[in-house]
Amino acid sequence: RILTAFTLAVCLSSPGKAQQQCTNGFDLDRASGQCLDIDECRTIPEACRGDMVCVNQNGGYLCVPRTNPVYRSPYLNPYSNIYPPPPAPGPVPNYPTVTRPLMCRFGFQLDENNQCADVDECASDSHQCNPTQICINTEGGYTCSCTEGYWLLEGQCLDIDECRYGYCQQLCANVPGSYSCTCNPGFTLNDDGRSCQDVNECTSDNPCTQTCVNTYGSFLCRCEPGYELEADGVNCSDMDECSFSEFLCQHECVNGPGSYYCICPSGYNLLDDSRSCQDINECEIRNFTCTPQQTCFNIPGEYKCLDPVRCEEPYIQINENRCMCPAENAGCRDQPFTILYRVMDMVSGRSVPSDIFQMQATTRYPGAYYIFQIKSGNEGREFYMRQTGPISATLVMTRPVKGPRTIQLDLEMITVNTVINFRGSSVIRLRIYVSQYSF
Repeated sequence: RILTAFTLAVCLSSPGKAQQQCTNGFDLDRASGQCLDIDECRTIPEACRGDMVCVNQNGGYLCVPRTNPVYRSPYLNPYSNIYPPPPAPGPVPNYPTVTRPLMCRFGFQLDENNQCADVDECASDSHQCNPTQICINTEGGYTCSCTEGYWLLEGQCLDIDECRYGYCQQLCANVPGSYSCTCNPGFTLNDDGRSCQDVNECTSDNPCTQTCVNTYGSFLCRCEPGYELEADGVNCSDMDECSFSEFLCQHECVNGPGSYYCICPSGYNLLDDSRSCQDINECEIRNFTCTPQQTCFNIPGEYKCLDPVRCEEPYIQINENRCMCPAENAGCRDQPFTILYRVMDMVSGRSVPSDIFQMQATTRYPGAYYIFQIKSGNEGREFYMRQTGPISATLVMTRPVKGPRTIQLDLEMITVNTVINFRGSSVIRLRIYVSQYSF
């Protein structure tokens, strides 16, 4: 924040006769003979510049800021080389009984009832099938074939490679005369012995420590917010969000299981965004321990109890924050005519360069010019006065200041009047409270 204080006090005497004169900022009321305050905010055009607002004070005025900041391949086993039975004979004429013996056609023979019955060549081992073949009896004959899983080629039964024809949906193992189907991991064999079905690993026995997602033939593990999946793809471990960025919290980040939270230092409240800290104005809510004689002054994170201003000899007190050294007092000859006490606060680590305070003369006399300087308190050379006009200057911070710290600067305005051969000064004693934190 920037405060601007304006003061210049000069004691002049008119040559020839003695008459009462008032200090700068006051005017003599001839009727009462008293010095009355001048409202500079009305009498001085554009008393404050820029975004500053004029506030009249007793004996001067202030400039203050206007505002603050499946596969399917069926295969049929071919049967070949079948020997057909001989053709059936035509109807036998009913000849008169003769004495010669009864004859049966090929493949039949007389049974005990003197009837023609089929001969089972397979059972009587009278067939001519290859040893690798099987004999199948037929009426009046037989056929040679192969068992299931084999096919007949040039009189030999050769194994059929069912795997070659895609009998299995996934994995197939051929064996003599047959085959065996198996499934990939994550699948189970169906009752048909050929097709495979996906196994839902998440419902059978959850292999994940937190959330399981079934996929075709496999599964995936997922972690809840605030956790991360470990290299084994199964277990979840807590994620330390605080290690990701220093901007998660304005002050301090505290990691917890699956989450984190922000905390603020003493003297601050955590805002609704759960990351920003806001200063508690103890003076406003009257949560302070100052005495009735003291003034509570809030600074970020804490407050100060300010004692009343007490002017030291040879100064006399003009008001609650101003001391004047009377011109008639010989001890005031080399002293600033007035000392104005001001207090301000500032956060730690404020960016530089930064304008922090403005100083300006209230009256400009013909032939007078003004010099602004830091009289004391700037041993670390952290500040300097930049003259911004003939009668004004700004206090600039050139190096970052870390808190907590209290800085007291005497800002001097020297008035030099060549017309009347006058040189005098006024001082603003500025106390700056630097808070511990940057917010």
